[in-house]
Amino acid sequence: MSKQLLTEYYELCPNGVCEDILTESDKRFVKDGGLIMSGVIQRYGEANGNRRVYTENVLRREADKYKMLVQERRALGELDHPDESVINLRNVSHLVTEIWWDKNNLMGKIQVLNTPSGQVLRSLVDANVKVGISSRGTGSVRESREGTIVEDDFNLICFDMVSEPSTRDAFMMQEQKNKRALIEGREAKINSLINNILKKGK
Repeated sequence: MSKQLLTEYYELCPNGVCEDILTESDKRFVKDGGLIMSGVIQRYGEANGNRRVYTENVLRREADKYKMLVQERRALGELDHPDESVINLRNVSHLVTEIWWDKNNLMGKIQVLNTPSGQVLRSLVDANVKVGISSRGTGSVRESREGTIVEDDFNLICFDMVSEPSTRDAFMMQEQKNKRALIEGREAKINSLINNILKKGK
């Protein structure tokens, strides 16, 4: 079978705060106005919204390889999926800073970058728009009773931020130092965003 571009969406949790997973460095970054998000980014052994199933061996192998990129601060992702397997630096919006396993869930922590696409992502999050994360990779598949099985030749490329997930519960959760401030400031931020859009349209 020939390889194809495989994309899978996970909806990152929209509610709650995971202060317990923030390092001291993360807390300083958030306190200084940075944005960190976290949540499920992939899952093995379960059919996702695309009816694809990733086996434990394949996904753990690719996660181990991806950890090297994370450690080297090269685990970049784009805003929306492109139709190619190459990461376009002009569209990079975030950096994956940590990944770990929680049972069959691959979890991730993401730092939103101050790039043009990162600023768009930040504006969407500030306006309380629910965004998700989606893996991008290449590989072949085969059909079975359990669904479409992703074959052993799968190669994970990156994780992109998107609007529609294929994996259950893969919405990203915003890591905030002060949740009350986030809630109280939400209406003002939405109004400000709308006003800025209206001004640009004049």
